[in-house]
Parts: sequence; structure tokens; C-alpha cells
Amino acid sequence: MAPARSPSGFRPESPKSADLIDWPADFGTRFTVFIDTEEEFDWAAPLAREGHTLASVAAIPEAHRRFADHGVPLTYMVDYPIATDGWARDILRELLGDGVSAIGTQLHAWVNPPFDEVLSAANSYAGNLQQSVEAAKLDLLTDTITSAFGQRPIAYRAGRYGIGPETLGLLAARGYRLDSSMRSRYRYTADGGPDFSAIGNAAFRCGPDGTIIELPLTTVFTGVLRSGGARLYGPLGRVPRARGLFAHAGLLSRVALTPEDMPLAEALEAIAVAVGEGVRVLNFAFHSPSLAPGHTPYVRDAADLARFHGWWHAVLTDLARRGVRPASLDALIANAR
Repeated sequence: MAPARSPSGFRPESPKSADLIDWPADFGTRFTVFIDTEEEFDWAAPLAREGHTLASVAAIPEAHRRFADHGVPLTYMVDYPIATDGWARDILRELLGDGVSAIGTQLHAWVNPPFDEVLSAANSYAGNLQQSVEAAKLDLLTDTITSAFGQRPIAYRAGRYGIGPETLGLLAARGYRLDSSMRSRYRYTADGGPDFSAIGNAAFRCGPDGTIIELPLTTVFTGVLRSGGARLYGPLGRVPRARGLFAHAGLLSRVALTPEDMPLAEALEAIAVAVGEGVRVLNFAFHSPSLAPGHTPYVRDAADLARFHGWWHAVLTDLARRGVRPASLDALIANAR
């Protein structure tokens, strides 16, 4: 078994202005939806290699139809348990028949062979693994997805946003074109994960010779003090209840573009702020197990699921009203100058 590497504390730097994507003027302001398409597990329990289920996959076609009714293509970021299950593969292959949705790669290190690492919280971030171990897992997953869906994936997301110092080089060497592992303004250092405090919402080129397009998950600061959000939010976290008090008072909130634990009113405000700040691509995401009750902390029952679908209907209606159009994965890559 390969020795564990100490947590990298990976902290990507803010991109230089020359690396920012110069979207064409006629591309306008767009949005995209990436779905972390994965197994179900107990979010409150320690991570395990076995014991997961895939029942929520049955709910994906109905959700796909709801997005299709709004003209929204989806990118399914598929992990190993999904890619190796015949039933799940058949469902996703049929959905790809719309001609605009796509399959990407999501690496959950703890359920993705080979298992040459100790199972631990730090090692659940694939970027913390020995380079050879991360590469072996990525190779197996990429080849499995290629075989399952008949085309090689070109978009990647590390499970738990666990990108590391070698990840972009590994992706570039395997023909990946886009990464969406960086979650703007979030940090996961408490158990050895990366720190994205310096990453904003603009897409940029990175990796060897700038061959990788980085599309961060969009996170917006709202409230009276939002202009200082990047500077204030970290220190507030060191004071008990300070972030909650500031949010309740309308002073400062950090809002990610996801229906999971982000109230609708705050999401709509965040969209307005992002568009006003000139963000050209708004990147939304959620976990596929949230499409059925009881599999994530965000959708525990039928009422939560109704709110989840209501959130999306209101958000997609608002985006259409603002003239913010959806973009497929192919369109993003083709227009990323």
C-alpha cells in the first residue's frame, strides 16, 4: 500500500488577468448546470468503500425532463459506482440522446479503485494522494466512462472539490479540457482539503501551458458589506455565530449557486449580484441523490423535494427574464477564447 502523503493544503492562487477567459461578446452572459452524479451514502458517517446504493438514479430522468422544459442542457459528472452499474449507465445513455447534455468525470477516491491508500478523511481528497495513486484512479475511471458511454470525457470534478497540486497536469495529459473542482471562496482545510479563498467566479486557463479551462462553482457575497466579503468572511468564521449574525442582519452572506442549503431568496439575490458584477458564466451544481428524498441532508422528505424543484423553477425563470441563457459543455469549451 502506498504511503499516505501529508495533506497538501493546496491553495491555488488567484488567476492573473491574462489567464482569464475572454468570452466573445455575442456569447453573452450564460449559465451551466453540473450534476454530481454519484452513489448514496450516509453523509454523517465516516466514508466507506462499500455499503452505498444507487436508488436515486431512478429520479434522474424526471429531473432531466424538467430542465429540458426550460431548454437547459445538463452535464452529468459521473463517478465510479455510477459508471460501473449497467442500469445507471442505460438511464444516462438514453438522456444523452437529447444531443446537448454531456458526461463528465467525478472522482470519489474512496470508492474508486485501485485502493492503494489508507481510507481517511484527508485521502478522500484525491489531490492529497501520491501522484501515482491519483493517476491510477483517474485512468481507471476515465477508461470506464469512455467504455460505458462511447466517448472520452473532457470535463472533470474532484469529489469533495479535492483537487491537488498535480491534478491539472494529470488532466491535461489525459485530454481533459475543463475542470470544475474549485469552489469559489470556500476552504476545506479542517480535514486536509484545499483552500479556494483566492479563487473568484471568473473562468480562467490553468494547468500546463494553460490547456485546462477552470470553471469555478459560482459563489457570491451578498449584503451591505459584500464588497469586502472576501476579506471579512474568513475572520468572521473565527468568532462564534458571527457569520450567522451578519447574515441575519443583512450585512454579509456567502451564497453558492446550488439549491442545497441555499434559500431561494438568497439565490435570487446572488444571481442579481453576479450578473451586476459582470460574471459571464454562472456555474450551478447539485448532487444527484438530492433528486429523491432521504439521501442527502438537503432533501429529507417529500416537502424538501417539492421545495428543491420549486427552487429550480424560480431560478430558471429568473435567469430567462434576465436574458441569461444556458450553455452546454460543448458551447463553453468552443467559446473559451
